[in-house]
Amino acid sequence: MPLSGGSRLGPYEILAPLGAGGMGEVYRARDTRLDREIAIKVLPERLAADPVALSRFEREAKAVAALSHPNILAIHDFNRHGDTSYVVLELLEGESMSERLLRGPIPWRHAAEIAIAIADGLSAAHAKGIVHRDLKPQNLFLTREDRVKILDFGLARREQTSSGESVTQAMTEEGTSPGTILGTIGYMSPEQVLGDPADWRTDLFSLGCVLHEMLTGNRAFRRRTPAETMAAILNEEPPALTDVGAESGPPPGLSTIIGRCLEKNPELRFQSARDFEFALKEVLRGATIAPPASSGSHRRPIESMAVLPFANAGGDPDAEYLSDGIAESIIHSLSKLPGLRVMARSTISRYKGRDADPQHVGRELGVRAVLTGRVFHRGETLIVKTELVDGRDGSQLWGENYSRKLSDILAIEEEISREISETLRLKLSSEEEHRRSKRETESTEAHRLFLKGRFFWNKRSPDALRKGIECFRLAIEEDPEYALAYAGMADCYNNLGFYNYEAPAESFPKAKAAARRALELDGDLAVARTALGYALLYYDWDWDGAEREFRRAIELDPNYPTAHQYLANALLPPRRFDEAIAELRLALDLDPLSLIISASLGYGNHMAGRYDEAQSQLQKTLEMDPGFLPAHLFLGYVYLQTGEHSKAVEEFSDLLRRTEGNPLVNAELGCAYVTSGRRSEAETILTVLRETKERFVSPYSFALLHTALGEHDAAFDALEKAVAIRAHEVAFLPWEPQFDPLRGDPRFKDLLRRVGL
Repeated sequence: MPLSGGSRLGPYEILAPLGAGGMGEVYRARDTRLDREIAIKVLPERLAADPVALSRFEREAKAVAALSHPNILAIHDFNRHGDTSYVVLELLEGESMSERLLRGPIPWRHAAEIAIAIADGLSAAHAKGIVHRDLKPQNLFLTREDRVKILDFGLARREQTSSGESVTQAMTEEGTSPGTILGTIGYMSPEQVLGDPADWRTDLFSLGCVLHEMLTGNRAFRRRTPAETMAAILNEEPPALTDVGAESGPPPGLSTIIGRCLEKNPELRFQSARDFEFALKEVLRGATIAPPASSGSHRRPIESMAVLPFANAGGDPDAEYLSDGIAESIIHSLSKLPGLRVMARSTISRYKGRDADPQHVGRELGVRAVLTGRVFHRGETLIVKTELVDGRDGSQLWGENYSRKLSDILAIEEEISREISETLRLKLSSEEEHRRSKRETESTEAHRLFLKGRFFWNKRSPDALRKGIECFRLAIEEDPEYALAYAGMADCYNNLGFYNYEAPAESFPKAKAAARRALELDGDLAVARTALGYALLYYDWDWDGAEREFRRAIELDPNYPTAHQYLANALLPPRRFDEAIAELRLALDLDPLSLIISASLGYGNHMAGRYDEAQSQLQKTLEMDPGFLPAHLFLGYVYLQTGEHSKAVEEFSDLLRRTEGNPLVNAELGCAYVTSGRRSEAETILTVLRETKERFVSPYSFALLHTALGEHDAAFDALEKAVAIRAHEVAFLPWEPQFDPLRGDPRFKDLLRRVGL
């Protein structure tokens, strides 16, 4: 009789039914003692009432429970409640292999990985003397975490369906009696069909059948009737993979492996699941390093690659920082390799959440190789699946799966970087190898906190930046000599100051201190040099010092696009426009999908008075992302200078709504109102800015609006305040065309002199 929600079996509370079959009903339940969800299988009355069968079932449950293998469904308990016998199982979320195959064949690499995982579980069971004897897609489960689970492992069943499709017999403690048919027709070995004794090689025959079906979507031995199917198992060979719709391109070695599994004579099959596993890995490895069959020439050296955002396979938002962070760490490590151009994070972040085809990405970014990955994290378990694909033809260059503890995250990142460098045949000097393999910290917890800090930093909102700072602080507590954590903290403080989330004196000095501490620990850290240069540029107005830091960062890491972008920013105040634009173009070559670099190139052209080029570049930026706010801001600047006043008002009005009243945007809208002849509306904005108390309003915003209104004395008062508090926008004064009405005034020249320009 089905159990209702809320009923109890001992300490287990039934929550909802999950399914039913010949073995009884399965329910989702809660273990009230450990407060966790589990699955409960209630045995059918005919089995629970048979003392011999029940005793046998309990012995086998104990045997399988002792396996404790990640690819075998875990058994937690076996008990009785009144007249009801039940087994307590690990609760799985996902789908069975049979459900997956309803959608068609599985790509050969993924099918091979699944088969390797199954063989790993079988090997552990065989080592304990346990044979499954009924391996089939219905007894294989693919979890949401991308893990394979073998179900009903060694748990005997006696079942006769109306179609005769499944005939099974319980395994006795001594073994199966001769003449007994055991297994599921279609996946049985010849010895099972004949009722002969069966051992672990029987499971390998069934595994061969399953692998064949994964690749083709069709059973290896399927005929009109069970009798014809059994005759085919005994006397016929399965159809070749290419004859039954297998995915194009599986290496020939796969057919050989399946053929060996499906040998009629057990002596001719693989003699262990471990041998099968090794053979399959060799095929994968061979497919990784072999040149395309259509090419008679050697592969050209791979000089460029992209690391796509790793997918958060578990879907846990709290683990998103891990998938982002692992990919970013690999980019950081690979960018140190000589002769290899690695796409920057800001470019590859455009692919986040998209099921991008690596070959398409390779063509779009102009890179030879593309690394993809999937990350699953639950508790202390970390699973990372990676694949390096040739961007020209889509062939796999390398691939590996890692199933480790979270504490091994540093080792995983290092292994991926090392194996990629070996796959690409990069020749490294001892110094270069040391740089590539150098660990920034030995503390896994510090590194985990660093990854979380970078995740928040990339969001750029005030709350996220402050969360990032806290993560970096905790990382430094774990490892006080973690230079990258100090550099990350510097980046966060710089952004708090630049975006006017905090007053300059509250943010930039902290950024400088953190960057300098990072450089004390590691003077060759390009990101720390860049962060220090940023603070010197926008707070100290140390133009020469900032330029030195950016150029040193580029020497250390020529592929770091942000260093080129910030060097351009340092070249703008002294009006070295051609040099600045050249640096921005170089940054964009390194990071072609970076929205901020693309928009900055438009802004640089605007500052140089090249308004047509500026507008064209900003439109290109908005084609990549119509909602990118800085591009709209810079486009509004262009409209102001080209006399397109209504367009300027439209841009700034829309931007003001989307930035929730940003003071700088509000001031620019006021300037647009003035040029449009709507002076009263501009004066209203001035009043609003004066009354704003809940957020920092830079004096620079007042200076812009007073200048537009023709109130020059008030504008100079605001500029004096901006200099006094060291507002970062002072760096814009030498070229900002909105201050052209003030340039002839001696007070303006004095301001520029005092800030070193």
